[in-house]
Order: sequence, then structure tokens, then C-alpha cells
Amino acid sequence: MLPGSSIGQRLVLTSFGESHGKSIGAVLDGCPAGLELDEKDIQKMLDFRRPGQNLISTQRKEGDVVEIISGVFRGHTTGAPITMVIWNSDQKSKDYENLKTKLRPGHSDYPAMTKYNHYNDHRGGGRFSGRLTATHVMGGAIARKLLKVTLGVETNSFTSQIGKIKMEKKFNSKMVNSIYKNEVRCPEIKTAKIMRENILNARKKGDSLGGIIESVTINVPVGLGEPIFSSLESDLSKAIFSIPSVKGVEFGSGFQGSELFGSENNDLYVVKRGKIVTETNRSGGILGGISNGMPITMRIAFKPASSIAQKQKTVDIKTKKETILQVKGRHDPCVVPRAPPVVDSLVALTIADHALLSGAIKPVL
Repeated sequence: MLPGSSIGQRLVLTSFGESHGKSIGAVLDGCPAGLELDEKDIQKMLDFRRPGQNLISTQRKEGDVVEIISGVFRGHTTGAPITMVIWNSDQKSKDYENLKTKLRPGHSDYPAMTKYNHYNDHRGGGRFSGRLTATHVMGGAIARKLLKVTLGVETNSFTSQIGKIKMEKKFNSKMVNSIYKNEVRCPEIKTAKIMRENILNARKKGDSLGGIIESVTINVPVGLGEPIFSSLESDLSKAIFSIPSVKGVEFGSGFQGSELFGSENNDLYVVKRGKIVTETNRSGGILGGISNGMPITMRIAFKPASSIAQKQKTVDIKTKKETILQVKGRHDPCVVPRAPPVVDSLVALTIADHALLSGAIKPVL
């Protein structure tokens, strides 16, 4: 197993497999015994991430049907490691034959070939493929249910921007049910239609688009996070940066906050219904690396998908000469619409891990 294939301290997710291998899978260790669970709980989130469902995603048609191999008995978690697997079925490895030596611009080919002395599986990106985010979702779906059942914590992530097209209104709880009612996963339906057209236009040009996912997590207990190096922001950022194509993460007012005065950016404390809260939430629900009870809000920037149909200049690593490459295969013109369930999963895994560390969730339910 490669170093770096696991994340978490008390709730540990280990990811395995490659894009064009026989299977991909995950092992979740540390989930408390007694959580009601079956494949349907995991499959629902996997279906939201699954490719080949519409014109704005890759046309690779994987069923992504999950099997639970261990850790669940009589419909409940046993406290043992939960092993889950998805069998790959729609690989077209021949599409990658010309990539054995030609470096794909924007991909990890060159550093991976150098690091692993060409023993890495290059097909479909191998271990570096976005397909591996399905393993994040396997574990995250369980963490999400655990948080909901024990603490009432809910995470909702959505597309707020594609290219230069942005949502006009601020996200609110009334929009939650609209997130998955369109292909783009934008809760503002009018804007979602424009986003979709822009993605399709990029595909026609053999190009791609990036965008932004926003994530809002409510009902988080006060006090989660272990400063300094395992602060809640640190661990959330680490988890989110495990998603291929992510190039930026900000909390609350983020980079915009750097333009404000302290008097403008500070969240003032007030009491509402006997509870201490803040009037605003520019901190994004985290202060000093510890949750403060307000919603945890994040914005995550995704670069445009690197695999595009246009001819691009590159280098043949064998001859060390410049050449031209046209990437074949089935690729997303924009990865952002498939990312909300992945972000939900990694946020849930991180918060559940810290809830177990703090004792907010017990090892047996």
C-alpha cells in the first residue's frame, strides 16, 4: 500500500485500487459499533458522483455498485473495519497506449513516472485518477450518516460557479432540495442552465472548464479540533486537497477578508434563545482551529479538467524531444458537477474523526 493512502486518526479511511485495475475500494476503521447500515446508504451518494449519466460528464459508464465485504452484521456496524469494493467494468485501456511516453499537460504523469521509476499504472491516471474519489464517498457516506444520527450534523455541498458564471443569490436552507435536481448540482436552477450550456460549449471546442464548490455544515458542536497541527481547518484542508483538480480552499470570508478592516471582519457575539452565537459568520465556523458552533462554510476551487481533445505541445519522455499530443479517451469537460458528494464525504469524515477524538461520539452507539 502506498504511503498516504489513509486519512484520519480515530476514524481512518484507507483507499485502494487504480482507475483501470480490477477494482477500487476503501476500508473504514474506527466506525462505532451499532450504526444501522447497508449498501443503500452508500450507494445513494455514489450514484450522485457516478459518471456517464449526462452530456456534461465523462461517457465512461461505470455502475459503481458497492459491495460491503466486512464490518456489518445483521444490518449494523460491528466495530470491525468496514471493507467496501467496486468492480471496474468499463475500462478502455487502449486509449492510453500513446501515453506511455508522452506527457499529458496538466496531469501527474511526469512526477509520477519519475517518483515510481515508470512502474506506476498510467492508464486513466492510475492511482491519481479522479475515479478514486469514489473511495472517498464510500467512507464519507458512512461518516455522514454517523454524524446525522448522533449529533444532527448535516453537510451540503453544491456548485456555486462554473468558469465565470456565478450564483446570483446566497445559499440558504430552502435550496438544499434543489442541489441534485439538475446535472450541474447548482441549487439556483436558472444559473444551472447557463452553466450547463457553457460546459457543453467548452466540450464542442475540445476544451474544459473549472469552477467552485461551496460547502455548508450545520449543527457542529463547539470545540472540535486539535491545535496546532490537527486544527479543524488544517485537517479539512488536507482532506479536500486529496481531490484531484482542487487548487484552493478558503473558509468564511477567506481571501476577501484580507481586504477588510478588523471592525468589518470580526463576528460579534450575541445571545439568541439562550445560546451564544455570532451575528455574522466570516470566520466560517472555526476560530483558533476549533469549531465555534456556527456553520462551517468553505469554498473550494477546481481547475479546468486537464484532459482535453485539442492538440497540445508536450515532450516524449523516452526521446526527450518535443512533440504534439492529442488526448484520446472519455473525459469530463468539467469535473465540478461530480464533486459535491466527494466534498460532502471528506468534510463528514474529518468532522466525524474529530467528534470521536473529542468524545462527542462514543465508540459504541
